Amino acid sequence: MNETPTENFSVVVEWEVPSPPENIWRALTQPHLIAEWLMNNDFKPVVGHRFNFRADWGAIDCQVLAVELNNTLSYTWAAYGLESVVTWTLTPASTGTHLRMEQSGFRPDQQQAYQGAKSGWQQFFAALEQVLARIN
Repeated sequence: MNETPTENFSVVVEWEVPSPPENIWRALTQPHLIAEWLMNNDFKPVVGHRFNFRADWGAIDCQVLAVELNNTLSYTWAAYGLESVVTWTLTPASTGTHLRMEQSGFRPDQQQAYQGAKSGWQQFFAALEQVLARIN
């Protein structure tokens, strides 16, 4: 008997940011700043708000699940058969903020999407770093 793996995968990126949580929060929640490091969007930090991220290759449909000012932000991330959740957690640290991003919900049969997200988030974080350097 063959069993199909049912465990979902997550992409996790953790980063010590030399910025206060308030600045990172702005970069995560203000549409014009999000557009600079992630994608064009119609985001609002309001639970239940439906929005999308847009790029030349298509769109990602999202809905805000949780908003805790300067602490936690979570939203769905749905595109091309992927139904996942992105959760940002900001924790004050002695050097600024510990930033954690987790995108969860990759099924075992979604290895291409999982690998793409792993490399994609690294690029997004590099762009986010540039935005934070400017707004600090």
